[in-house]
Order: sequence, then structure tokens, then C-alpha cells
Amino acid sequence: LETVAAVPGMVGGMLLHCKSLRRFEHSGGWIKALLEEAENERMHLMTFMEVSKPKWYERGLVLMVQGIFFNVYFMTYILSPKLAHRI
Repeated sequence: LETVAAVPGMVGGMLLHCKSLRRFEHSGGWIKALLEEAENERMHLMTFMEVSKPKWYERGLVLMVQGIFFNVYFMTYILSPKLAHRI
């Protein structure tokens, strides 16, 4: 779970950052908040990695799951940001 928990914050922050640049307007602090959430989840994952010492195949599984979830969440966010935030 910790391996994909940072994805929503990163996707949301990234897309809001790009939108803010395109429209030349401030995000109201949302970009920073979402990226801080992603960083917080990353730190949880780093702590878990120190405790569990995952094998190479477990790391490969994490890479695959993150890749799939990132792309699905990215498309969801593009189609409906409101739905993505609810997820």
C-alpha cells in the first residue's frame, strides 16, 4: 500500500503545476500541499524498506504496480479531477 500511496499526491501536484503555468495563476497552495503529501508517503515507504528488506522480485512487483496505478490515476485525474481527489 505504501508503494502507491504517494502517487495521487504526485500526479495531482504535477498536473496542477502544469495548469498553473499554462494559465499564469496561483494554485492557492494546492501544489505544495499535494507534493508534501507525496513526500510524506515516500518517507513512510523508506521506513518500511529499512524494516522489510525487500528482495529484487518484490521491488520489480512494486515498479510494475506503481507504473500501472500511476497511468490509471493520471488518466482519471485528466478526465475528472473531482473523482480523482475523492479516490
